[in-house]
Amino acid sequence: MNVFIFLTQAFNGLSLFTILLLMSLGLAVVFGLMGVINMAHGELMTLGAYTTYLTARFFGQFLQGWMDYYLLIAIPLAFVVCFAAGYGLERGFVRFFYRRPLDTLLATWGLSLILQQTYRSVFGAQEVSVPLAPWLAGAWQPMPGLDLPINRIFIVGLTLVVAFLVYLLFFRTRVGLRARAVTQHRAMSSAVGINTGQVDATVFALGAGLAGIAGAVFTMIGSTNPGTGQAYVVDAFVVVVFGGVASLVGTVASSFTIAQFQTVLEYVTSNTMAKVAVLALVVFALYIRPSGLFSPKTRS
Repeated sequence: MNVFIFLTQAFNGLSLFTILLLMSLGLAVVFGLMGVINMAHGELMTLGAYTTYLTARFFGQFLQGWMDYYLLIAIPLAFVVCFAAGYGLERGFVRFFYRRPLDTLLATWGLSLILQQTYRSVFGAQEVSVPLAPWLAGAWQPMPGLDLPINRIFIVGLTLVVAFLVYLLFFRTRVGLRARAVTQHRAMSSAVGINTGQVDATVFALGAGLAGIAGAVFTMIGSTNPGTGQAYVVDAFVVVVFGGVASLVGTVASSFTIAQFQTVLEYVTSNTMAKVAVLALVVFALYIRPSGLFSPKTRS
């Protein structure tokens, strides 16, 4: 493997890292706060992708002069749509299964099947894609022999901005302070006047919104079908557990490690063997550190 191939694979790993991180951030905050294993999280990503697809079609039919910039509207719109969908799901469905992990797992898995069939009924089983904006086409050549796609550079930059905003939300605002308080001690937080139900709904909706952004980003590198989200939800759960539940830093580090490791192994071996090797690495690491790479410190 020469240096150009190595750099290309490393950059491809960054592309996978962005999808995993956006998916895993949403799972990390929901799983860490409420202990909910949301198997329908992948379908929320798919909803974000279909929102982007519908936005592209709307611009293509009614705002053709602004078609080059539809993505700047589609990404925030995907977040808003998935945020609203997540809030509705938490208030109307998920909150009835708190403190019942197995029931939550089965219920959200059934919900994911319902959503997949809904997408098939509305959009069809075939894959759909969106046009790439001209300003995202082409590649940047930092040195001869190394071409980095501009759309993937944009995705990496967008992901870093989103991760930074999530950090500011949880560590620099009162909303984040309440969420961290509920995560550490729910009963005490309720005793001091925090509306834990409202915190649960808001954080669950935020996780859904982040999945929507992941779906919008995914349309820039691949086509969308009703099962798109399921291809990433298991990997996202592995990232969350490997990095440490309720640890945003651990989620970022775990996403980067797994993405780079899997990308390099896919080039050397195959996609299946790469996933097996990554899973073996995670199992071995959890055997040594059962709480993940960045487990929260607690008093014994």
